[in-house]
Amino acid sequence: MELLSLGFNEVFSGGVIWAVLIGALIGVTIGSIPGLEPAGVMAILLPLTFTMEPLFGVTLLLGVYGGAWYGGAIPAILMNTPGTPVAVLTTYDGYPMAKRGEGKKALSIAYTSSFFGGIVSVLSLVFFAPILSQVATLFGSAEFAMLALLGMVFVVLAHNNYAIEAAAMIGLGMFLGTIGIDRSYNTQVYTFDQSFLLAGVPLVPAVIGLFAMSQAYILLSTKSGDSFKTKLEGSGRFDGFTVLLRNKVTAIRSAILGVVMGLLPGVGEFGSQFFSYTLAQKFSKKPEEFGNGAEAGIVASETSNNAVTASVLIPLLAFGIPADALMAMLLSVFMVHNYIPGPRLFTEHPEFISGLYVSLFFMNAVVFIYLTFASKYIVNITRVRGRFIGALIFVLGFLGAYSQNYQISDALIALFFSIIGYVMKRNNIPAVPIILGLVLGPVFLNRMRQALGVSNGDFSIFIDRPISLTLLVFTVLSIVVFVASKVRRS
Repeated sequence: MELLSLGFNEVFSGGVIWAVLIGALIGVTIGSIPGLEPAGVMAILLPLTFTMEPLFGVTLLLGVYGGAWYGGAIPAILMNTPGTPVAVLTTYDGYPMAKRGEGKKALSIAYTSSFFGGIVSVLSLVFFAPILSQVATLFGSAEFAMLALLGMVFVVLAHNNYAIEAAAMIGLGMFLGTIGIDRSYNTQVYTFDQSFLLAGVPLVPAVIGLFAMSQAYILLSTKSGDSFKTKLEGSGRFDGFTVLLRNKVTAIRSAILGVVMGLLPGVGEFGSQFFSYTLAQKFSKKPEEFGNGAEAGIVASETSNNAVTASVLIPLLAFGIPADALMAMLLSVFMVHNYIPGPRLFTEHPEFISGLYVSLFFMNAVVFIYLTFASKYIVNITRVRGRFIGALIFVLGFLGAYSQNYQISDALIALFFSIIGYVMKRNNIPAVPIILGLVLGPVFLNRMRQALGVSNGDFSIFIDRPISLTLLVFTVLSIVVFVASKVRRS
């Protein structure tokens, strides 16, 4: 109770409540606009959060992150166009319900399921993050090296049909992570005598370019008549509670899958949504309804993807290992304020941790209430033209990259990555592995170097230590299972 009261005091007396409200409303708006992803807007907001209090900045970004997953259901159901990539499966049953005149009911099911999944996810964060942070005290250089390796392997395998492309991109990210000054030997690595590269490739401009400005190119290239007209029809604004109770087994199973998938780097919402939807259809008494307006389909899809939003924070807070590009952005906020994830964060900054818990609970409640009563107004956001949004994002992205250090080189780096990101989007090459390679690559290389230094170059250190061996075996098994499944399918 003392920790809980500390969190409430931190949120309501420190002005963090405004970060929750602003972030949630921005997130819902982003999710409601087809083609605009939360990663891009979070990248633009990232430099601003460096000047804020740590909890305020982190909560603002998490509000955008969580709110977007809620809002993505609106165009998915009413327009058959997912507002966020993770709302793809929501279109399968949401849009057929909307065509039958049950748009309000479908949205109510989506909001209620999202709220349930979000609350379960926050509870998992509250219970598991402190426990795993204590496990992190048993980790040395060998264990962290193997954990970073496992994370990168999971990122590659999670892209399934694009695994080769993802492996190449994570390799590119690792290469970019080596640029700068090598502290061990005090030598320059791939800087080409350019002073702006001495500190390495800056994460923030790279993220802004890959996710925000590259998306701006996509929006700018859309047709002039790209706005949509949508209608919200039917009744049943509050039917979501009844439907959720009727499909409680599906909801609970989907929430658990979402929490578990959130712990695995690179898997996240897509993996949890796919498995949840597949199992819901498999165990349904009327599987033929799925894809034609099945209520359980919306429950499975929306519960699972929102159950990831807080559980994905667990590996970040406990080990300092980001599970996706959005968590890599949050990690940069932690590092700027010298808040090092791990056991010390829980003991040295309990007010931050408890405030984070309370703000996440509050964010889910705010978004749920707001969407329940304001959907008929939010629907009008879908009419905003893509070109206008694209131009705005491009300008804000350029300014955001420059404002981090007030160096034109950062803005040019963002512009460089925006071109790369645009080419990758056009050719369906995943961009997330580049960022995770840029973040996890140096962790893996530095920790491996430290471990080999301790063992005098003996690689058996990774086998002699039980936790390191377990992580290594898990990594190898994951690769073997993935390759075997590919061979079996072919």
